Amino acid sequence: MKKQLIVMIITGMILGTVMGQESNPFFTEWTTPYNVPPFDKIKMEHYFPAFVEGMKQQMKEIHVLVSNTEPATFENTILAYDKSGELLEKVGQVFYALNSANTTTEMQNIAKRLSPLTSKHNDDISMNPLLFARIKVVYDQREKLSLDPDQKRLVEEMYKGFVRGGALLDSAGKAKVRDLNKKINLLQLNFNQNLLAETNSFRLTIDKAENLAGLPQQVITTAAETAKSDSAAGKWIFSLQNPSIMPFLQYSSVRPLREAILKAYINRGNNNNDKDNKAIIAKLVLYRAEKAKLMGFESYADFVLDDRMAKNPANVYKLLDQVWTPAIKKAKEEAAALQLVMGPKDKSNTLEPWDWRYYSEKVMKQKYGLNEEMLKPYFKLDNVREGAFYVAKKLYGVTFTEVKDAPKYFPDVTLWECTDEDGSLLGVLYIDFHPRITKRGGAWTGSYRRQSYKDGKRVSPIMTIVCNFSKPTADKPSLLSPDEAETFFHEFGHALAGLFSNIKYTGLGNVVRDFVELPSQIMEHWTFEPEVLQVYAKHYKTGEVIPKDMVNKIVSSRKYGQGFKTVEYLAAAYLDMDFHTLKEANNMNVLSFEQSVMDKIGLIPQIYPRYRSTYFQHAMSGGYTAGYYSYIWAEVLDADAFQAFKETGDIFNRTVATKFRKSILEKGGSKEASELYMDFRGSQPKIDALLENRGLK
Repeated sequence: MKKQLIVMIITGMILGTVMGQESNPFFTEWTTPYNVPPFDKIKMEHYFPAFVEGMKQQMKEIHVLVSNTEPATFENTILAYDKSGELLEKVGQVFYALNSANTTTEMQNIAKRLSPLTSKHNDDISMNPLLFARIKVVYDQREKLSLDPDQKRLVEEMYKGFVRGGALLDSAGKAKVRDLNKKINLLQLNFNQNLLAETNSFRLTIDKAENLAGLPQQVITTAAETAKSDSAAGKWIFSLQNPSIMPFLQYSSVRPLREAILKAYINRGNNNNDKDNKAIIAKLVLYRAEKAKLMGFESYADFVLDDRMAKNPANVYKLLDQVWTPAIKKAKEEAAALQLVMGPKDKSNTLEPWDWRYYSEKVMKQKYGLNEEMLKPYFKLDNVREGAFYVAKKLYGVTFTEVKDAPKYFPDVTLWECTDEDGSLLGVLYIDFHPRITKRGGAWTGSYRRQSYKDGKRVSPIMTIVCNFSKPTADKPSLLSPDEAETFFHEFGHALAGLFSNIKYTGLGNVVRDFVELPSQIMEHWTFEPEVLQVYAKHYKTGEVIPKDMVNKIVSSRKYGQGFKTVEYLAAAYLDMDFHTLKEANNMNVLSFEQSVMDKIGLIPQIYPRYRSTYFQHAMSGGYTAGYYSYIWAEVLDADAFQAFKETGDIFNRTVATKFRKSILEKGGSKEASELYMDFRGSQPKIDALLENRGLK
């Protein structure tokens, strides 16, 4: 009887596992259009088992690899490892993309459960002595083997990745790095979740019409609709999402309310509550410094930059300093001009950070006869998207066509097929435009499936652009500011790099952080080119193409306010670098340290750094740690790269565009970034074009 019962239990467990796998979409081949994720079938209970099974399968694959009694070769070791972890990649791409774009409390809890497991899994691989020994054998013989350039690059990058993961450490060092990685990963996750909660928790509720003074009607209408959806009909609600707070700071003539909303914005994560990020930052900086020391580097920035174009902190600071000097000079001139507009300076009439955008908008109108509200009617969101598609077609011959019958993870998300000039499929692109409480702030590009090769055939990528642009209202479509239009072109540039990607090996797909912004930032240059504006900048009511005199004003005003924009960005870049060049970080007072950095560089009090420490997601969540400088580093590249088009007299020169695509966009990390750029341009860039573009020269 007992034996029969045991058999029944075991049989039930096996059947349960099989049935569970059959009902879990991650354990099946997707038959959706373009094999996109079946969002309508994926449920929360599917993620964790899929992650666990994915990790289990990859460890089995690695066990087979290291148990191979034959000598290590490129095929049985390097290629075998490069191909491992397919299921883990499949579920991870979907989960982490949605955790940023459409998260829930349940999903955030899953992320916390996963954090120590994935940290351990990754460390178990990178510190596996048998696996590393086989990789090292191939690495040591790489010059003698008949490897093509991609294969040799993969061997070298794989070996370097294992060394940077701790493969050369002794057992005590490996144990310490494991512990630090576990702590760092969880802290980064908590930082992000706290920031999302803090951003969503604030509401500036206005119940008197006189407190709407100065605000454009569209801004007022949007605030009224927000209030209605928050069960506060008859009032007006403003949030800390950029489409809400930025117009308020630009146009509200009620100074105390501008001050209140900006202070709420800059104090996210700094409210001494259970979502406060100061203690998290102190620990993150401490643990990162400890990890760097274990790895043999003076600071975490030294460790990170050793694998980047910049190579070391000295080179980063050199660039920042070169731009800072003219930028702070320009910012002081702008501050003086704004103070003149405000009137005589006294205790109650001194330019403050919450005044800058308000008076800057007034000066913009006085000086150039322009402001955002005059321009927005010509920047209908759908038209801006079509403008970006037009540029891609002119440059590269690609076509975007909307796909109507594919699964989506949110109703207003759209999907687009991208085909090459010969009609072949390059990939598909999800576009998610509007803010919601389940989405983190900002704009970014990601993927649900990266480009790869399987059985000799290219597997097309599934890219995604996620933004936070104002929703349409009952009487108006979504209208963008010029900065938002530029943001979409920026993210579209990232998406094109993903769609064009044509790398043979997964391990060559990673682009170093200070080079990855080149494809996005070069796309920004076409946003306001007169020829491009004539195509997509059309009045949402009349269809009238933006008048030429307005185009001329846009072009002539592009350098206005660059002192402010450059200084607020650079201040954050210095802050990131200074945090991560610390050799020791015990007992850190985060706010005091931040203030000391701002004092050292001479930031004027009328400007806050673009990101203060407690909401500096780029630096603290791991994506751009010791890497926020990358935007200005890449701007040196993109300014020079765009000159390659300008020099021909044709900003759509197909020969130059094809060379840029073949040399950079398709190549991923298949060469050193400096080599890729040399392949395109033939020489290394100088800073001159950047300073000229920003009006700092």
